[in-house]
Amino acid sequence: MKINKYFKIILSLPLLVISFSLLAGCNSNAGDKGSPEYISQIKSWHQKRIENLKKENGWLNLVGLFWLKKGKNTFGTNPHNDIIFPKGKAPGEIGAFILKDRAVTIKINGGVDVTYNNRPVHEMNLKTDLSGDPTELTLGFLKWFIIKRGERYGVRLRDLNAEMLNEFTGVDTFPIDESWKLIAKFEPYNPPKSISIPTILGTIDKDTSPGALLFEKNGNQYKLDAIVEGNQFFIIFADETSGKETYGAGRFLYTDLPDSNGNVILDFNKAYNPPCAFTPYATCPLPPRQNYLKLRVTAGEKKYGNH
Repeated sequence: MKINKYFKIILSLPLLVISFSLLAGCNSNAGDKGSPEYISQIKSWHQKRIENLKKENGWLNLVGLFWLKKGKNTFGTNPHNDIIFPKGKAPGEIGAFILKDRAVTIKINGGVDVTYNNRPVHEMNLKTDLSGDPTELTLGFLKWFIIKRGERYGVRLRDLNAEMLNEFTGVDTFPIDESWKLIAKFEPYNPPKSISIPTILGTIDKDTSPGALLFEKNGNQYKLDAIVEGNQFFIIFADETSGKETYGAGRFLYTDLPDSNGNVILDFNKAYNPPCAFTPYATCPLPPRQNYLKLRVTAGEKKYGNH
C-alpha cells in the first residue's frame, strides 16, 4: 500500500510565509516549552502544514467522492444522473464515465467546456492516481480525477472555491513541548513483518514493517510498528487522547530512518491529522491494532472542528 502517494504531498511542498493573524489563530500557545530554536522550527513546520492543506492539491477543497459501477455512469448537477455534482457549479448534463475491463473512459456532451491541460475534452481514457500522474479534468472551479482503491474506481472531485477552503483558519495544536522529541531505538524484524492496516472504507490493506520503534516516556516503554515510505518511516498511531482532544481515528507521523546506532528521532510535536479529519471524501488508513498506545500523547495537532 503506497500511502505516500495519497498523503505525503501535504508535507512535501515548499515553505511559504503566512500572516501573523493566521498563526495566532492556529498555533499560539503560551505554554510552549523548549529552546527558542526548537519552538521556531516546529512553528515553521506547522506553517507549511497549514498552507499545504490549502493548496490546490490539498484536502480542504474536496467536495465529492463517487464510486463507479461497471458500464456507463452519467454525471452532472441534475439529480437523475448516476453521479451528482454540486448544484450551481456545473451544467446539468456533463457526460459519462464508462468503467470497462479495469479501465475508465470519459465522454463529454457537446457544448460542455471540460478541459485537460487547457485543451477541450470530448472523449479520452483516464489514468488513475496509482499511475502517479492521474488525468485531472477541469470545468470552471471544479477539478476531478480517478482514484483506485483495491478493485474499486472512484471520481474524486475538488472545488477550488469550496466553502470549507474559504472558511479555514487553521488547526489547533497542543503547546509545543520539546520533551516530546524522543530518541527511539529501531528493533528490526527478521524477516520484515506483514501487518494489517484497516482503512476508513472498511477494508484491510497489507503492508510490510521492517521493524518497531521502541521508546520510553514517563518511565514506561512503548513501541510502534513503522512502514518505510521513500527515505523515511511512516507511522500511523492512536493514543489515549484519540476521540477526545485528538482525532478519533488516529494521527500520522514521519521520521528519518535509523542512524548508524539504530536511533530514530520520534518527534510527536509533528504528529498531524489524517485527511479524513477534514473531509469525508478521503480514503485514510487507520492505525494497526499494535499501534494503539496506552499513553496520552499531548503533542502535535488536536482534532479539527467536530470531525
